[in-house]
Amino acid sequence: MLILGLETSCDETAAALVTADGAIRASVVSHQADLHARYGGVVLEVASRRHLELAVPVVETALEQAGAALADVDAVAVTEGPGLIGALLVGLATAKAIAFARRLPLIPVDHLHGHVASLYLQPDPLEPPFLCLLASGGHTLLAEVEDRAGYRPIGQTLDDAAGEAFDKGARLLGLGYPGGAALERLAAAGDPAAHPFPAAMAGKPGHDFSFSGLKTALRYAIDRHPDEHHRADLAASYQAAIVRSLVDRAAGALEATGHTTLALVGGVAANRALRGALEARCAALGVRFRAAPMALCADNAAMIASAARFTPPVPFPRYLDRDAYASVA
Repeated sequence: MLILGLETSCDETAAALVTADGAIRASVVSHQADLHARYGGVVLEVASRRHLELAVPVVETALEQAGAALADVDAVAVTEGPGLIGALLVGLATAKAIAFARRLPLIPVDHLHGHVASLYLQPDPLEPPFLCLLASGGHTLLAEVEDRAGYRPIGQTLDDAAGEAFDKGARLLGLGYPGGAALERLAAAGDPAAHPFPAAMAGKPGHDFSFSGLKTALRYAIDRHPDEHHRADLAASYQAAIVRSLVDRAAGALEATGHTTLALVGGVAANRALRGALEARCAALGVRFRAAPMALCADNAAMIASAARFTPPVPFPRYLDRDAYASVA
């Protein structure tokens, strides 16, 4: 079985071909960061129009990379939500058209399930059960994963997502958009103990997160230390506060649930400081740690095709009235 996956939930236009056993035959991602940099964030209309331009080319490129044709595809998978509604509709319409033209089943996939399912791909798939920390630009949550068909959230952010906090912090530091990777590079030259930023929700019961107050603390710190030579220390301290919050809440959830494996997925999973801190905490707790491969942290279609393997397909032509959803269902 060969699954064609499409992902257009935000500002990446992606297509992938994945086999039933989780082998990635092809994975193509076209980024739009340069288009949105001038606005300091993703603009829905700009993203949607760019998806319209790229949806067919990324599918064609994925087929070429895989040495396959549409005639070889057995099912079409697509992100149905959550995400930017206009962007999602482009991917959904493209997937419907491809599936309908060949009378194939359509597999609508939950975007967050896709991130979790990035762990199920070859060459080293992870077997549930485990606790999963999903940290991305749009979502931050802790979830129990008992089987590959889904996940059960036990905590989530009450305001900004971790990736959003990184991007907003980078913008305050004058690093532009997208800023997560730039902030990480700047932080490498700074002292993470230079500024005592708060870790929100510290000591509070439950497994939820909050990052909006940290962003405000950074703004005040920049006002107090406007000199250029403070920027690296500010970045390092700000990053350390985000990492500390994620690690401490994950450790608390491990203790509460009794899971012996912690997995990390999502765009923020590419942050090396976070990966290192979680690995160290898990080692101290005697818990196994797994992170999604770097190539599968940011939004991609391979993870969507992976999740599709464990999601019921919608047979031809019943999916024609399917709609996208912007928020977590």
